[in-house]
Amino acid sequence: MNPGRLLVLEGIDGCGKSTQIPLLAGSLRAAGHDVLVTREPTDGPLGRRIRAMVAADEPVAPEQELAWFVEDRREHVREQIEPALAAGRVVVSDRYYLSTVAYQGARGLDWRSILDESERAFPAPDLALVLELDPRVGLARVQGRGRSLDPHFEEAGYLDRVAAIFRQLDRPYVVRIDASGEPDAVRARVHEVVSERLGLL
Repeated sequence: MNPGRLLVLEGIDGCGKSTQIPLLAGSLRAAGHDVLVTREPTDGPLGRRIRAMVAADEPVAPEQELAWFVEDRREHVREQIEPALAAGRVVVSDRYYLSTVAYQGARGLDWRSILDESERAFPAPDLALVLELDPRVGLARVQGRGRSLDPHFEEAGYLDRVAAIFRQLDRPYVVRIDASGEPDAVRARVHEVVSERLGLL
């Protein structure tokens, strides 16, 4: 059986992940792959707690926030990602541990330690595509979709810090993609990288 592959799309709010993931998954399926599309935070109990925290703008200490994300990921890996990889499927995840590194790092935690601990605890992605975009453009896109900004995560100064951490990530599985262009141009680059790096398309 072919080994499974783990592809992750990362980036700041409004970078276009929710647009690119269905396009990528559709192309992978058309190429004959069995694809699982998933996301973090998950729809499990801890994922729902995280989403409720964000929706309510609850004041939560960064350390508690980190603990919830890690436990949600532990369940996600155990119940969804690892079984799918073992079955030879291609997993496409909307966020994974690099988002925790960047977002909780931007809240003042040691992002390098979070990265090291995450790589020890969880399977590393075969490919992590970081969609790069100016935070103010991303926030304008979010507002353009007709919803108000989340004060917990969607604030320009905070996202500047998040983007700065994403730029410092230096891992062989990380590839950065300019997300400022039209969706079709970004799609073409995403597909090109997936083909070059993993041979899946």
